[in-house]
Amino acid sequence: MARVATADGYTLHAEAHGEGVPLVLSCALATTSENWRPQVEPLVAAGLRVVLWDFRGHGRSDAPDDPGVYDVHRVVDDLARVLDWAAPGQPAVLAGLSFGGLASLHLALRDPARVRALVLVGSGPGFKNPDAQARWTALVERTASFVLRNGMQAFAAGRAAATLVGLHPERPAAQAAARAIAAQVPHGIAHFARHVAGPAEPVLDRLGEIAAPTLVMVGEHDEQYLRAADVLAARMPRAERASIRGAGHIVNLDEPEAFDAALLGFLGRLGIARGAQAQGASAAGSAGA
Repeated sequence: MARVATADGYTLHAEAHGEGVPLVLSCALATTSENWRPQVEPLVAAGLRVVLWDFRGHGRSDAPDDPGVYDVHRVVDDLARVLDWAAPGQPAVLAGLSFGGLASLHLALRDPARVRALVLVGSGPGFKNPDAQARWTALVERTASFVLRNGMQAFAAGRAAATLVGLHPERPAAQAAARAIAAQVPHGIAHFARHVAGPAEPVLDRLGEIAAPTLVMVGEHDEQYLRAADVLAARMPRAERASIRGAGHIVNLDEPEAFDAALLGFLGRLGIARGAQAQGASAAGSAGA
């Protein structure tokens, strides 16, 4: 584990496991690196250097009081600095769930040489349509207001749980993720929601510029992101799409074996993960194109 310095004087929690091609896993809004814990062992076993980290305002990273230090460009730079720490000079596979996927897209556009491949899970390119953007802004404002009023424990245990820890909150991995979410400071999540996730610039019109091979993964029950997955797969030149049966928004906790198999199958076809072809074949019963 490490504390990675940001450009503006804060520190981020980061950890790296294993050796090989770096795979940086970025979380959804209001979740933490603990959400990715079940993936560490199988991905390390496939020969990857698995990097977990927490956004500013999240998890064990600093949560500044000043709302002015929260914006998408700083967060994308934070991601680049985590990669610099974990694997200096190496291009990485960037994998992100929900907002983590959008942050990964922004870095791929800012510095394409850093990106060997992309994995976008329950994610989208942001909102170009003003009405859709207004609905999204209202949603994140409700999140910010709720956590400031009621605290993170109430948020993690409330109606939002399915979009934080998945459809099976009784599972040990989901319970560990929920505890980490509940332990966060509310103002960090609220500032991030209002000033980063809410107004983040869309990248819809630039998707055709991204040459990196891309896996677009979505849970079959993740209704909010099914259309976004179609758009990403259609507009990105080297994208393929996988729908994970039985999963909602938090695909990797809902169906971890199918998630791992689809991811490792994709990386195996690229020659990045060893022993992954069989994993990819085993996903056929759980993931559909």
